[in-house]
Amino acid sequence: MSRKDRMSGNEAVAYAIRQVNPDVMPAFPITPSTEIPQMVSTYIANGEMDTEFIPVESEHSSMSATVGAEAAGARSMTATSSCGLAFMWEELLVAASNRLPLVLTLVNRTLSGPININCDHSDGMGARDTGWIQIYAENNQEAYDNFIQAFPIAEDVRVHLPVMVCQDGFITSHAVENILIEEDADVKEFVGEYHPEEFLLNPGKPVAVGPYAVSAYSMEAKYNQEQAMIRSKEVIKEIAEKFRKKFGRGFDFFEEYRTEDADYIMLIMGSAAGTAKQAVDDLRDKGMKVGVLKLRVFRPFPADEIAEALMKCKAVAIMDRCESYNGCGGPLASEVPAALFRKKVLTEAVSYVYGLAGRDFTVETACGIFSELEDIVMNNRQYEQHRYVGLRTRQ
Repeated sequence: MSRKDRMSGNEAVAYAIRQVNPDVMPAFPITPSTEIPQMVSTYIANGEMDTEFIPVESEHSSMSATVGAEAAGARSMTATSSCGLAFMWEELLVAASNRLPLVLTLVNRTLSGPININCDHSDGMGARDTGWIQIYAENNQEAYDNFIQAFPIAEDVRVHLPVMVCQDGFITSHAVENILIEEDADVKEFVGEYHPEEFLLNPGKPVAVGPYAVSAYSMEAKYNQEQAMIRSKEVIKEIAEKFRKKFGRGFDFFEEYRTEDADYIMLIMGSAAGTAKQAVDDLRDKGMKVGVLKLRVFRPFPADEIAEALMKCKAVAIMDRCESYNGCGGPLASEVPAALFRKKVLTEAVSYVYGLAGRDFTVETACGIFSELEDIVMNNRQYEQHRYVGLRTRQ
């Protein structure tokens, strides 16, 4: 039975961690994710969970210890943000290539420099090619729900890949919202017990984890890792459907908001999707057919599903909350047009960069972007790709 409560995003994730009760959680503090291990350590000190909490000297050590614990056969996780994730880079690749189903809760914060502690997606997007499944939340409810689904996805025998559960720093992590939380017993039943097939501390069947791979085998390992990522799509859908049936909410790869007859769609991730939805409601009241496609799962990238969802609209605004420094857009601005091209979808696609380092993204800004899309289509207007929105001045 769901019950209402008021929690910040960090509180919601920490509460979910208590309910899941993983075996091991190494962690090192970094703003704005510090509260998560702090709250978990308080739960442990109060006897509300029996997770082995390991305070370490750095984020690199945090992920190293999580990798070691998971390889030993323990359900393991950690938390970080921004430069902490960057410090883990080597171990992110180790975790994925060793097929360790651990979980990282990432509170998104811009990467330096210049140094800034506010939200954008440069940390998570920077790790997009490390082999991790990545799931993003719009609000505190989704941060809670996504974490509960993370271990069942990661530990499925078809997957065995680590999962990164992402939420926007300060915007969701520290803001308090009304959410629904579930009973401990229901969460434990949903997540289930962890019974690894292969692990280091199995005296009856010794294994090696992370050995050197010669050229005759390494490429096959990479191929098998990619196949697991492909298979994870069906697992994500199955777990999402199971979650909906049990708790009555959620979706799988993305949410489509008022897109059924939309001429113009904004594709966006994270907390700014709520702003975009309000803009859609305001413009719908004025007779403009607009909608939002809110991407939940970035890895594996649901290319075919996105192309199908955008097939009937006239134009799409692709919204990146980070910069790829490739001269032509952010990560979504590369992957979405590629998805459209492969499916021979001719929808006009315009790339926007917004909200870097916590820059405000307003309803008025979103409405302006929808108006630009309409102008491009209706007046055959030439347009600039890779547009920055919300700049104080154009440089």
